[in-house]
Amino acid sequence: MATAEEIAHLDSVNVHEAKTHLSRLLERVERGEEIVLARAGTPVAKLVPIEPKKTRGLFGKYRGQIWMSEDFDDPLPGFDYS
Repeated sequence: MATAEEIAHLDSVNVHEAKTHLSRLLERVERGEEIVLARAGTPVAKLVPIEPKKTRGLFGKYRGQIWMSEDFDDPLPGFDYS
């Protein structure tokens, strides 16, 4: 079984070691590293950082793309409003 110091430098980790040192592995992944998880020495999965979700701004998103006429709220001709 690998020690904490050894885990800090491995690119591939067996599942048992990953369970034991998951917090340390996640810290490495948060710093941008990729960790391969192996079962009996055979790679089966990879821990990779998640790209932050890009937020879109709401206000000003369609600036210059929307046009509204000066009379948009005038009564419609031929429509009885009573």
